[in-house]
Amino acid sequence: MEIDRRIFIASLGGAAAVSQMDSEARADALEHYMEEQLDSSANAQGQAKKFPTAAEIQDQIESRSYRRGVGGLFASTRGNVKRLEPMPAAPTLLDFFERRFAPANHVLQSATRALKTGMSEEVILACLLHDVVQSMMKPDHGWWGAQLVEPYVPEKTSFAIRYHQALRFYADSAAGYEYPELYHQMFGSDYVPPPYIEATYKWVRKHKWYMEPRLVTVNDLYAFDPKAVVTIDPFREIIGRHFKQPKEGLGFDNSPVAHMWRTIANPDSPL
Repeated sequence: MEIDRRIFIASLGGAAAVSQMDSEARADALEHYMEEQLDSSANAQGQAKKFPTAAEIQDQIESRSYRRGVGGLFASTRGNVKRLEPMPAAPTLLDFFERRFAPANHVLQSATRALKTGMSEEVILACLLHDVVQSMMKPDHGWWGAQLVEPYVPEKTSFAIRYHQALRFYADSAAGYEYPELYHQMFGSDYVPPPYIEATYKWVRKHKWYMEPRLVTVNDLYAFDPKAVVTIDPFREIIGRHFKQPKEGLGFDNSPVAHMWRTIANPDSPL
């Protein structure tokens, strides 16, 4: 049986949620998903693939004990959450990758693809960081993600992260990006992006840096290979050159976003 990995990941709550599952939970989830797909196939042979409507997806809200927009560190869709390894006194970006974003397979695949295809270091860094904020927050993750890293990265990098969210809803065949089939499953077959997304897309489309966020979408869409073996190692020098690591540690440098890093570092805090 062929499995669409992107749809499977979406059914579990997204890549951030899957990253928090242990191997046994992932195996159980895959087996359950395959059983459902097999039953669905048996009941729908000869019929065209049918995606839910946006209204049908809204009707699913009260069927879950969590909201789809919650960050992966704060909720588990399969069993209980896991105890987290404490952060060091002055945590670095690499510490967050190791102890809060891990395994971060999707963003590592995205950045690896950008590196291999000769993208600029600003775009490679954007690919590496574009979804890490989903450990905390999924809605408007482009804006949240750009805000999280803006004090520490080049302007083009934060621009690319912020606006990849709007651009992902609009195809650009010349750049190699088509509207993902996954989105029909996630948002509904008749989904129309809200006006602020459309307005943002139209503005960015005319911007001189349009290709920076567009290249993030290109490297985002094709970064779900279950067989890919990726690590943070190829990006250590790029991080060193372009990420302004505060000496006090992320979360303790009194920047406008320090509280966001502290939240990711301490998601078990009750207040």
